Amino acid sequence: MDMPPWVRVLIMVACLFPASVECMVRHYKFNVVLKNSTKLCSSKPIVTVNGRFPGPTIYAREDDTVLVKVVNHVKYNLSIHWSVHGIRQLRTGWADGPAYITQCPIQPGQQYVYNFTLTGQRGTLWWHAHILWLRATVHGAIVILPNRGVPYPFLTPHKEKVIVLGEWWKSDVEAVINEALKSGLAPNVSDAHTINGQSGPVSTCTSKGT
Repeated sequence: MDMPPWVRVLIMVACLFPASVECMVRHYKFNVVLKNSTKLCSSKPIVTVNGRFPGPTIYAREDDTVLVKVVNHVKYNLSIHWSVHGIRQLRTGWADGPAYITQCPIQPGQQYVYNFTLTGQRGTLWWHAHILWLRATVHGAIVILPNRGVPYPFLTPHKEKVIVLGEWWKSDVEAVINEALKSGLAPNVSDAHTINGQSGPVSTCTSKGT
């Protein structure tokens, strides 16, 4: 039996224009605050996002729009940088984050909303502060999942865990870089490396949180 014309048109439209992908707007709030932290038998205040070191992980899917409201509660100017480490700022260069390059820094007591779309990309990436040495403690991961129904380009893992490698200085990091700028020498080497904000155990003090 011959197919009615309207059925043929419907099939053609379905082939030319597949079902639209469901995209979401992901909202995050970054409160930049001071928090006391103890590592390597000594304590110091550090700049953090939401009191966490490393900062929160952003989760989104390919083609989602991400809105990150950053509120600055510390004494330093700051900005958050996204693109060098993976986020393609397609027509949203103002959301890239380098202070004094694509934006004025967020001053103490002020706030700024980063707004960008994750177009044609997936994977685990990184964000960090892009002014002074605040990136030493103000950083975190971005996990971009494929669209629903789109498989990973590898076998499905048994388990997924975000691992962020970092460094830790006992001294205030701003003092470290300021001393290096004055002397003309390289900054002092960090006192420890960290995995998800934790250093290895130290025999002379408690191993809790290492």
